[in-house]
Amino acid sequence: MLKKISLLLFVVLTITMTSCNEDFLETKPTDAIAAADALSTPANMALVLNGLHRLMYAQTSIIPGGSSSRAGMQYWIPMFDVLSGDLIHSAPANGWMTAELQWNTHTLETSTTVEQLWYQRYHFIASCNAIINKVEDEGLTKDADMNNILGQAHAYRAWAYHSLVSTYAKGYLIGNPITDAGVPLLYETEAPYTSAPRSTVQVIYDQVNADLAQSIEYFKNASSREDKSQLNLNAAYGIKARVALSEGNWAAAADAAVKARAGYELINEAAWKSGFNTTDLSEVIWGGRVIPSETTFFRSYFYYISPTFQGSQNRGNPKLISSEVYNLIPNSDYRADLFLSLAPNTNGSASNGKGGSYLTDPNYDDEASFDAAKAAIISEWGVTSRHNTHPFMHVKFRNKNPGTIDPDDVIYMRASEMYLIEAEAEAMMEDIAGAQNALKPLGEERDNAYDVTIYNTKELLMGHIKFQRRLELYGEGFSWHDHIRWDEGIDLTNSGASLELYQDGFIQAKPSINNDWIWKIPQAEINANPNLTQADQN
Repeated sequence: MLKKISLLLFVVLTITMTSCNEDFLETKPTDAIAAADALSTPANMALVLNGLHRLMYAQTSIIPGGSSSRAGMQYWIPMFDVLSGDLIHSAPANGWMTAELQWNTHTLETSTTVEQLWYQRYHFIASCNAIINKVEDEGLTKDADMNNILGQAHAYRAWAYHSLVSTYAKGYLIGNPITDAGVPLLYETEAPYTSAPRSTVQVIYDQVNADLAQSIEYFKNASSREDKSQLNLNAAYGIKARVALSEGNWAAAADAAVKARAGYELINEAAWKSGFNTTDLSEVIWGGRVIPSETTFFRSYFYYISPTFQGSQNRGNPKLISSEVYNLIPNSDYRADLFLSLAPNTNGSASNGKGGSYLTDPNYDDEASFDAAKAAIISEWGVTSRHNTHPFMHVKFRNKNPGTIDPDDVIYMRASEMYLIEAEAEAMMEDIAGAQNALKPLGEERDNAYDVTIYNTKELLMGHIKFQRRLELYGEGFSWHDHIRWDEGIDLTNSGASLELYQDGFIQAKPSINNDWIWKIPQAEINANPNLTQADQN
């Protein structure tokens, strides 16, 4: 792997540890635990796992070779929706993610983006390897607490490998997984952490599925987790549902999705409109509990996505939903309220050239109505007078304390996603009734006039499921890999995005004929890894 990984495995996590409960805050950083001692007790193994929970949303600068410009899932979640044009930027603002939306980073082997995602995921794998191998090699007792540790380690390793293989290799359903090059397997638990050569996509999926099966068995006899930052049986099933969906194992995807959401009630209208800023929401299965001492400030999820966060990224660049998606939302669906189609375009630097005043905004004929519309948004949604507004802007993600830079939680997995996975899997198996039954609870909760019976063919169901995913999961990081699974390209012509801003990201051919959907392997990895050569570059 990258030489940087050899500097550290456990010392990698130079962070203030928390047991995911503020009442049990530890002030001793993980780097105070010598590498030789980090696995000496189950308690220390739990600390290592807590470091991984933190690494999910922390700036990667906490590990040697990391970057302060990327803060784990707080960056990757919005970025994957930006890349595919589902989370639309309205202006360049301060430049964050502009290179991503123009397809100038994942296609460049020396970019910070391709290196940091690769590097972070392999740190997860290396840490999980060390835990798993320690327990197996020394025959340690597997009581309920140890089962919890092992369940999490196997689930994290599966999640990391799946993230890598679905991003740095050709999509399972559009390629030939038996022969397509995947990513390297990493077995080592000590320096220099040299990986194997690139395995095939199928070999990596086999490893992922083996880890998930083992994780689920451990979790069945594990102690309970303390917080949703930690993985549990439901989260393991949720990861399995995602993996099975991506490989077209429809029956397994549907089964795992049902098990993943068990006990997690769909949120109601009030909760859906509350800002998506806490893991306390009833349907959150897995998410990062961020406490004030662990804030990433201007590298946080809400900095990139929230129209109420007090940062230049959103003050000058409110994020939009595609007008094509918005126009499909029925008036009876309360989610429409969170996307402001008639928000005044107050930004003179808006990329569509229609911002600055009522004189340029075609939705307004006079200054009074233009100003009144902005005032109403400030009053209802917590957008401040310093924030610009723009037609089709979202107010789905709002920090708890609008107009501040206070930290908020990051959601990784919700029950809604699991209903949609089940529905898609049933539709692909042409079980019309099964897909309708999966969609019905979600649809009826969101739309008081919802009638699932009108989607009575596989084609109608899949079209509706795609719409539901783009609406329900907007801004939650799924769009990029959805496009790959569905083999759909990008055409933002009628979305409201600006060709001038998006450039190469405005139109892209579908993944099966366009290898630019496959991320470049970091050049630093090829240079450092004796088992990779330039011929391995995507």
